[in-house]
Amino acid sequence: MLRIQAAQGAAMCACPGTGAPRPVYARPACGASARGGCRAVVAVSSEMLVLMLVVAATARLWAPVGASQLCRIRTVRTGKVFNVIQQVQGDVLYFQSGTRLIKHACDKNIALYLGKHVFLTRDNFESSLLPLAIPTSMTVGVPEVTSAHFANAFLLLVVNGKVYTYAYKEDVWQIATGIQHPVSHISGDNCCFVGNTFCTEINNSIFAYSRGEQVSQTTIYSSENGGISFTNFTFKNQVSSSELSRCTRDPRFCPLPSPNSTSPSTASLPDWKKWNPGFARARHRAPISPDEHTLAVLTKEDALYFGSLEFLSNSIIQLAEGSVWFPEAVLMFSGVGMLDILTPLPDAAFPTFDLQKCPINIQAILMGPGLQVKQCKIELLESRLESEMYTIDMNSKLNLSFTLIPRLGMSPIPLVMVSNPYSLGLQASIYEEADNTFDGNIVYKLDIDLKQQHHWGRASPNFTSSIKRPTISTLTVDIANREISCVDMKPLSMLISVGCDLEKKIVVQNKISACSKGILDPVELQKNYSYVIEKESYDSSYQGQRSDEDLVVQYSYKDLGCPRLVYYDTPWKPVIELWRKSDFQEIVSAEYVLLEVNGVFTYSYAMTAGSASCINQPQNWTSILETSSKKGPFSWNRENYISCRDSSSNLTALEWPDAQYQVLGGLTDNEIIFDQRNGFYIFHLSIVDPYYSYCQLETTFSIYVYGAYPRRAIPPEAAIVLLVSGLLLAVWLAYLVLHTEEGHRCQQCCASLCCCGCARARH
Repeated sequence: MLRIQAAQGAAMCACPGTGAPRPVYARPACGASARGGCRAVVAVSSEMLVLMLVVAATARLWAPVGASQLCRIRTVRTGKVFNVIQQVQGDVLYFQSGTRLIKHACDKNIALYLGKHVFLTRDNFESSLLPLAIPTSMTVGVPEVTSAHFANAFLLLVVNGKVYTYAYKEDVWQIATGIQHPVSHISGDNCCFVGNTFCTEINNSIFAYSRGEQVSQTTIYSSENGGISFTNFTFKNQVSSSELSRCTRDPRFCPLPSPNSTSPSTASLPDWKKWNPGFARARHRAPISPDEHTLAVLTKEDALYFGSLEFLSNSIIQLAEGSVWFPEAVLMFSGVGMLDILTPLPDAAFPTFDLQKCPINIQAILMGPGLQVKQCKIELLESRLESEMYTIDMNSKLNLSFTLIPRLGMSPIPLVMVSNPYSLGLQASIYEEADNTFDGNIVYKLDIDLKQQHHWGRASPNFTSSIKRPTISTLTVDIANREISCVDMKPLSMLISVGCDLEKKIVVQNKISACSKGILDPVELQKNYSYVIEKESYDSSYQGQRSDEDLVVQYSYKDLGCPRLVYYDTPWKPVIELWRKSDFQEIVSAEYVLLEVNGVFTYSYAMTAGSASCINQPQNWTSILETSSKKGPFSWNRENYISCRDSSSNLTALEWPDAQYQVLGGLTDNEIIFDQRNGFYIFHLSIVDPYYSYCQLETTFSIYVYGAYPRRAIPPEAAIVLLVSGLLLAVWLAYLVLHTEEGHRCQQCCASLCCCGCARARH
């Protein structure tokens, strides 16, 4: 059995909608002209650009294939019907630094063409287009675009030093607020998993900045709402001053880390002369278009090149030489192994431009006899889990499985890589399946176990990142030294979020309820049931002070159900269950806190700070409410909890060991003790242990305390005094009656009265 263990990997940022993720240390190039005045048009998938820096020794060049086999040109004229003449409204935008194509990371039908005119398509250039224009009312001055970026449903453009947002679905333009100085470029990351909060944060994180200035004079702006508004960005040890200096001076390199990214992102173009002699001879290089792990280059010498950029080896081949160059052309991968040479064409009768397309089937050309390309070593590399996003919560793990079928007689080596290895670790094993294919090919299974690097126990503590901080990583499975012919056998990638699993929840166990024991009627509880909290038992400010009047509380049966039944004279704590979807996971033993929602304070805690082995004064609800911006049950959580046993914490030394310890669970057996009061309690429960889950696990539940006798109106001491006094008085009166002359006369009088009464009764 072959075992593969990852120690580190290339940091990536995923674009799941486009297949494999992109390394976050590479971005599309930022508008620089090629040296010597030769224009270079770039639409860059960042995975390939960084790899191009290390391929000088491994690149290979094949002979060209005939241009006649390349493509059949067609012109798209859709949209010019019924004599409807559209006009350009506003200032027509243009891009001065050559030509470039920017595709939407998540929607493959949306793309932006940058050239002498700017075109935005929402159908992958399958209809004629008007040049993109910004409304005259925006008063942009010179309508030159220097940078562009797709963020969710917005197109962000830097025009004449300012940032503009274009909501293309609603056709609404706005100018971004908060930018006080001119900027030249804008950048951000993309994540395509709808509904994931981590992805939403990544998509909304945008940077605007100006290149070419000294670092001391540069202002970088950041946005957390997708480019609508910006604030000054402050670096917090994320990028060194040397990197920032290169960012502002060199348009080929600019690291701008998102607060939620796995590592800094850069945009860089390689030195083509060092990479391959063939490109050195092609003095007039034109469009370059990478797509995931492949590369296409079109030169003005009418040569078209196709390359495969892999992690361990790289190849490039000349496909054609002939009439394949077109003015204002860009290259666009429209599918796996499918390449279009795209050129806008003006129309003398309409302001709308047509689109000339030259579609090329790369896979078919490579399989032709003229190139003598080696066959791909693998028949199949697949997983039903590919192009998905998975979550590993704290103390959780993930198992992924892949199927690999090599070509008969071949033994390819699988390559397993993970980005951000400081956070995410892996262990992989490969083994043969029991059954082969009908052709006799061996079927291999590749199993990969993933969990936080911190929990593997193999890495140095200095290598692992802070376990408290959620992160994101990318897992990529590929074949080492893959051939250029493996066009349709792309690497498999998954996005791994080391953070909150939103499908988790906690439930307080309710095996014995007040309804099941007949103390409360569930029918009555559902009829707008209300109860009264005595004024001496609650404080709405949670300070334990007597209130001025009783409180009437409406009981929500829909949210709380029937309350759990608790006997007042027995120490109690809830039993907490962890569930994921509809599956029970475990009984929670982590630390948590309770607070009565309505401010009822007729309960206490069994343990003190001293008996809980605290070395610092523990937090309590009073200290939390004083320092938290949120007031009430939701203010104490895993974000602000500090253990009183943490010697490195900033808590004060233990001065009051007899103070109540208000944290339950964890290492202690702390419990709640109720006062002599029957009635409802509605508790909010919050898991505060920061090492249990990245989620803020909370729930609200009710209990009913019973068995407490009503409090006596007279204190016990006073009752004893009155009883003894009454007995002494009775003894004294008996003595008077039996042993004194007055007592005898009283007896005779009473006897006379009794005789008279009896005589009247006889008559």
